[in-house]
Amino acid sequence: MKTEHHTIPEELLRIKAVTVSPKEPFTWTSGLKSPIYCDNRLTMSYPEVREKIITAFVNIIQTYYPEVEVIAGTSTAGIPHAAWIADRLKLPMVYIRSEAKKHGTGKQIEGTFQPHAKIVVIEDLISTGQSVIDAVNAAKSEGADVLGVAAIFTYELDLGTSAFHDLNIDYHTITDYTSLIDAALRNGLVDQEDMSRLESWKKSPESWL
Repeated sequence: MKTEHHTIPEELLRIKAVTVSPKEPFTWTSGLKSPIYCDNRLTMSYPEVREKIITAFVNIIQTYYPEVEVIAGTSTAGIPHAAWIADRLKLPMVYIRSEAKKHGTGKQIEGTFQPHAKIVVIEDLISTGQSVIDAVNAAKSEGADVLGVAAIFTYELDLGTSAFHDLNIDYHTITDYTSLIDAALRNGLVDQEDMSRLESWKKSPESWL
């Protein structure tokens, strides 16, 4: 579910954390073609943008997960935002690797929390949702009570939405694909022909081209 902070789509486009290119699409690791490329790591380098993002995250957490006890970031993109959120809320923080280390103590979760600690997992973006779902499951396997997921952006893909629904994982995002392409149109980055391409991708990304 989106919980939009109204200026953030424009900010992401302005700093090129999101690039819109419907005529020359990007290729994901999975091979899927996408008219949008999202690199929210760039927000780290823009203090005024990251401040707005952290404020939006805090609003989500205080609204939907007020009983939170620990903030967890996904490795690697969710780590800096989780750290800033935890600092703002004066809460402990951990981060969750994509898999357990193959050396040392073999940990998948760095940091510590008490059994049944109420955790919110922070992610930068949601496409299929699989990486953050894996992080949620890792936290649960270590005894956490995961309240939900908060992310900067969602592509609004049916595959991701269905995965969260099927596993009964609550999630909220600051902004989403629809808001970003609308912002791109308002700011003259795309035209109506481009918008048709962008809207058709969301409906059927697998068969888009």
